[in-house]
Amino acid sequence: MCRMAGCFLTVVTLAVRGSTASGQNPLRDYTEGVAQPVVGYTLRVDAGDLSGFDVELRLRNVPDTFRLAMVAHPEYDDRYWRYVEALRVATSNGAATVTREDSALWRVVAPGGEALVRYRIHLPPAESPRAAWRPFLTATGGLVGGPHSFMYVVGATLAPSHVTLELPPEWEIATGLEPTLDPRTFFAPSVGVLVDSPLLVGRLRGWRFAVDGVPHRVVYWPLPDAAPFDTTALAGNIERLARQAVALFGRAPYRDYSFLLQDGAYGALEHRSSVTLGAPSADLARDPGALLGEVAHEYFHTWNLMRIHPVEYGDVSYRTPPRARGLWWSEGLTMLYADLLRRRAGLPVFDSTRVAHLEGLIGRYLANPGNSRFSPESVSVIAYGAEPGALGDYSASTHLQGELLGTMLDLIVRDATNGARSMDDVMRAMLERFSGERGFAGRDIERTVAAVCGCDVRPFFETHVRGARPIDFDRYLRLIGMRPRVSWVPALGRDGRPAADLRIYAWQPPRDSALSLLITNPASAWGRAGLHTGDRLATMNGTTLPSTADFRSFVNGLRIGDTVIVSVRRPTSAWRVSVVVAGYARPVVQLEEIPEATERQRGLRASWAAGSPR
Repeated sequence: MCRMAGCFLTVVTLAVRGSTASGQNPLRDYTEGVAQPVVGYTLRVDAGDLSGFDVELRLRNVPDTFRLAMVAHPEYDDRYWRYVEALRVATSNGAATVTREDSALWRVVAPGGEALVRYRIHLPPAESPRAAWRPFLTATGGLVGGPHSFMYVVGATLAPSHVTLELPPEWEIATGLEPTLDPRTFFAPSVGVLVDSPLLVGRLRGWRFAVDGVPHRVVYWPLPDAAPFDTTALAGNIERLARQAVALFGRAPYRDYSFLLQDGAYGALEHRSSVTLGAPSADLARDPGALLGEVAHEYFHTWNLMRIHPVEYGDVSYRTPPRARGLWWSEGLTMLYADLLRRRAGLPVFDSTRVAHLEGLIGRYLANPGNSRFSPESVSVIAYGAEPGALGDYSASTHLQGELLGTMLDLIVRDATNGARSMDDVMRAMLERFSGERGFAGRDIERTVAAVCGCDVRPFFETHVRGARPIDFDRYLRLIGMRPRVSWVPALGRDGRPAADLRIYAWQPPRDSALSLLITNPASAWGRAGLHTGDRLATMNGTTLPSTADFRSFVNGLRIGDTVIVSVRRPTSAWRVSVVVAGYARPVVQLEEIPEATERQRGLRASWAAGSPR
C-alpha cells in the first residue's frame, strides 16, 4: 500500500572490511572469524520516474562465486524480491553471470573477488491508505531502506556497512542507523541492523529530547494538505512514555532512537532503534493522544521482541523463519505494558481504571470461544503468516490471551512475594537472560517467572499456556480478594438498539476469483445455519459479491429479522442455506470483592490497581 506522488532517488553505500581466504568452497557461508566482504550500496531515485528506485552494490573481497539475497521479515514479509528488475553484474576482471536459484536468492559468478551489482526495485501500485512500514516516494519525501531495498551477501551477515544518501538539498534524513561525520552517511554494524533501520527522508518536522542522556527524535512527514495539530503535546507525550519505559528496565538498549511518524499511513512496525508508524494528521488534530496506545506498544517492543525475542527469531535470512510459539508473550505482555506505561506517565487511556480495563479484557476473552479452545502457544504459531481461517470456525487473539496471562502471572508473583516483586521484575530478568542471540523458548518464560516469585508456576503454564484450558479467573483474582461476575446481555449498536449478528467475514485467496468465508464463532447465526470457514461464496440473495469491500457493504446493510440466502461451493458440491439474521448476547464482566477478602489481599490489589511496580 505504497503511495507515490513524486520524489528524488536516494543513494546508499555499505562498506565492510575483510579479505578472501584461499581454498574455500565458493558457495560457503561466511562465519565469525572469516574475512568479510566490503560492500557499497548506492540507491538512486529519478525525479522523473517515481515508479521505483535503482540500487547499486559495489563488492570487494568476495569469492569468485557468491550468493545475494533479500531478507524475509519474520512477521511482515512483503516479498519485495517480486519487484526486483534488471539485475546485472559487471567486473573489471572479466565477464560476470547471475543465476536466480530461488525467489529471493541469486548466485553470482564474478572473477577477481569484486563486482558491481545493479538492480531496480519497481514499487508496487500505490494504495491508500498506505502501510507505514512499506517504501514510498513522493515529491516531498518517502521511506526507503530496510529489507525492501537491500540485497546482502549470504553468510556475511556480520559485515558492518556504511549507508550514504544522495537527496535533494532541502531533504532531511531520519533513521536508526548511526550517524557519521558526513551528514548523509550512516553506519550499520551488521546486515541485521542495516535491514532493520528504514530511512524516512524528505521535508520533515522534528522534535528532540533526551532520557538519561540518550537522544530521542520524533520526526513527522506531513502530507501537503496536513491538518494542523498540537505538536508540542505529541512530542511531550511520547517523551513521557519513553521515560517510563527506560525507568522500568533501568537503561535504554540503543545509542539513540527515532520515532518515524507518517501522515496518510496506517499501522506500525517496531525496529531495533526506531519505529515506523502511521500518524494521520486529521486523527492527531481531533485528539493529540489518539496514537499513544500504538506508540507505547511499538516502543515497548524495543525491549520485548527486538531484544527479548523468541528463539525462532535468529539472524537475518532469505528464508521465512519458523513460526514462533512465544508470541503470546511478545505481543500480549507488550499490550499489558502499553496500557500500564501510559497510566504511569499520566497519559490518557481508554479505561478509567486498571480494574475497568481488566473487566473489558475478560469480557472480550469470554465473548470469543476460540480464546479458550486453543492454547496461546498454538495461536502464536498462526498469528503471522498463516492464511485466514487457520483455526477453522473459530478465531483467537494471541495479544488478548497474552495480556490476560501476563496479568494473572503478575498477581501470582505479587502474592508469592507478599508484594515485594511484580511483572516488572520478570521483564527485567527476561531482558538479562534472553536479549542475546539465542532468544527464549516457552519453558524459559516459565523458569524465569518461577525464579522471580520463588514459586511453582508449572501447573499454570501446562494448563493455560501450553494447554488449552480456559483461564481460571476466579482462582487468580482471589489472590487480590476479587472475583468476576459475568452476565450475558443483548449486544447493542451505537444507537442503543439490539445489534444484528454480523459475525461473518470473507477474504480473497490468491489466484481465486471467489471469496472464501470466515466463521469466527460457530455459535453465530451464520455458524448455526451450517456455514463453515473455507466455503467459497457464490451469491448472497442471488447477488455476486466480487470483493471483500462488496461483501462487507452487503453484510453491514443487514438488520435483525432479515433473511439471507447464501449459496456456496464446497469441494464435493454446491450448497445453499437460508440464514435469518438475529441479535446476539455479549458478556459483561464486573469485578467485585469477595466477602472474605483480607487486608493483605486488599493491599496487593491496591498496589496492582495503582500500576505500582511493588
